[in-house]
Amino acid sequence: MEKIMVTTLTQTLPTWMPRLAFAPQNTAPRGDTLVVIFLRGAADVLNMVVPHGEESYYRLRPSLGIPRPDDGRKKKEDRVIDLDGFFGFHPVMHSLVDAWQEKQLAVIHACGAPDESRSHFKAMELMERGVDDERGPASGWIGRHLATLNTGNSSPLRAVGMGTRPQRSLSGSVPVSALRSIADFHLGGDPRALQQMRAALSTVYQNDVMGQETLSIMDTLQELDPTGYQSPLNYPDSEFGLALKQTAMLIKAEVGLEVSAIDVGGWDTHFAQGSVTGLMPTLMKDLADGLAAFHADMHGQMKNLTVVTMSEFGRRASENGSLGTDHGHGSMMMVMGGNVDGGKVHGEWPGLGEGQLMGPGDLAVTTDYRDVLSEILMKRLNNPATNEIFPEYQPKMPNVIL
Repeated sequence: MEKIMVTTLTQTLPTWMPRLAFAPQNTAPRGDTLVVIFLRGAADVLNMVVPHGEESYYRLRPSLGIPRPDDGRKKKEDRVIDLDGFFGFHPVMHSLVDAWQEKQLAVIHACGAPDESRSHFKAMELMERGVDDERGPASGWIGRHLATLNTGNSSPLRAVGMGTRPQRSLSGSVPVSALRSIADFHLGGDPRALQQMRAALSTVYQNDVMGQETLSIMDTLQELDPTGYQSPLNYPDSEFGLALKQTAMLIKAEVGLEVSAIDVGGWDTHFAQGSVTGLMPTLMKDLADGLAAFHADMHGQMKNLTVVTMSEFGRRASENGSLGTDHGHGSMMMVMGGNVDGGKVHGEWPGLGEGQLMGPGDLAVTTDYRDVLSEILMKRLNNPATNEIFPEYQPKMPNVIL
């Protein structure tokens, strides 16, 4: 590993923001920083980006359906926020309207994977590996992206999984880091404790390559002061909000971050899901407010940033007897960035009417999630090796979102 050199701060930069320089190599040009947000548990995307222009939606969801934008019987704050005359945001997602109107946020509806198992474990496993079945490579699609694109970046923070362990999608030959909280590396701000830990780890890991990687990560993170970081908009007081705030911090500190993977759990809403208020709307508000804060915080860097949300599958089009929704098929992705064809709902809408639903009554998939990711990889991350990243899949490359 090449040595990381900490440069001197200029007077124009905030005191918390060190600059880390990496020795150049003959390599491919680096593209955007990628932030991948996985909604674990199969999010009910029909109540996130609502097809309010389709009568079948309200027939299938007499209790859970979100009131139309022009439904004068309901309070305005409880109605769908219209986006294009047919689709609209759930009202708790109003914080995303600015990014939408700035055309830096796009939606790809009826998007997902070909797997029809409706098993959380299997669907997440296959999607994070980027394969159709268990016979594909064991590494993750992001891991293969990192392995097939040499950007000359030797940073120990090239790819970070926010949480206690790296996400399955990050697995592969390129080392990645798991980061729960930058503040954890400061040991409560006690410099003596930090020095003692550093000395102890140096002794234990003096002849161990992976151990030296750990020490390098510690040294890098100790240069960052999370308590001094200020953003133009408050992030949600949640694990998701913290993960996004720390991602912004790492990007602005220029520590070599290329990929940040973030999980948001709790989307398996079989019971008492909630319509305008409740469990699901609370999750959606956290997601939307976090993305909106990140968008505001990173406004000056959006031209070099791509954020994508995904979920293993969607939920049944009809509500169940427990005022929840069961496992479905078709889902939805959102992409945010300065180069997105934003302010649009992309993809072919299959409909929710009789004869249009698939299987037991699910939204059909008309856009494979790998088409969206392949376009991001090729156009924004400068990686054309989609045949290695998504083996045995040929992406359909009409412009989907970029």
